[in-house]
Formats: sequence, structure tokens, C-alpha cells
Amino acid sequence: MLVGRITLSDRASTGVYEDLSGPEIERVFRAAWEAPCEFEVRLLPDERIAIEKALVELCDQQRCPLVITTGGTGPSVRDVTPEATQSVIDKELPGFGEAMRMRSFATVPTSILSRATAGIRGASLIINLPATPRPSANASPCSYRPSGSA
Repeated sequence: MLVGRITLSDRASTGVYEDLSGPEIERVFRAAWEAPCEFEVRLLPDERIAIEKALVELCDQQRCPLVITTGGTGPSVRDVTPEATQSVIDKELPGFGEAMRMRSFATVPTSILSRATAGIRGASLIINLPATPRPSANASPCSYRPSGSA
């Protein structure tokens, strides 16, 4: 399966620091997914038009059945991933974001600030994840906890 993975970060996209959340998403996904998969990776600044174009390209041209974004889900002015996602999807699936926030809230109270969502574009599922993976000592291989910050 070909999985689209987009990291949204002004600083990582310019080389100020290394993208850690994207590779962590790949690691967690591979641990949870039994079938072989390949990742089509994009590293972009927090720019809505660039995000929209990448989502459309990964869904429509690359035909990724799953596209995972990381970053840009907080409340800051530059966090525009949910808006970019909502502008290109056919149907929103807000339960994904709700479930992530509920699961994380007890241990990371600021997760309530995450605006992560999900939706369907054609035959592709797009899921927004927050930018910072924070595994806990008792986390399962599928645990991914948002930082709640940009």
C-alpha cells in the first residue's frame, strides 16, 4: 500500500531542525500494519495552498488510499492544516480528531487545543495528526499523543 505522509513545519522544511514526527508516524504505522507499505513523503511549510496541492496530488495522482499529515493542527495563526484538509475533502470525519483528543486529554491536557480532523477525498482517507509524538512508558506501539502546541 502506498501511504502519503506530509509533515507541515516552517522550520523543518527550511532545515532549521530535523523532522522527527514524520519518521515516527512511519515507524508506528509499520508496527501496526501487517501488509507491506511504502511512504510517499512531503515536507512543507505551513502554507495552506501548498498543503492543499500536496493533498490533492497524493489523493488524485498518486492514488494513496491513506494520507497522513503531521503538524499545523494547533491554534496558532500559522496552523492551517485542518482548513487545508477541509477545503479538499468530500466528507469530513470529525470523530478521528475527537477520539485523538479524548485519548490524550488525561495525560496531555493541552491536547484539547488540537484541531486535528480527518476526511475522505475520492477513495482516499486523510487524517491530520499533531506534530509532536510523545510516547509514554506504557504506550502501545500504536500510541501517538499530541503535544497540543504548534
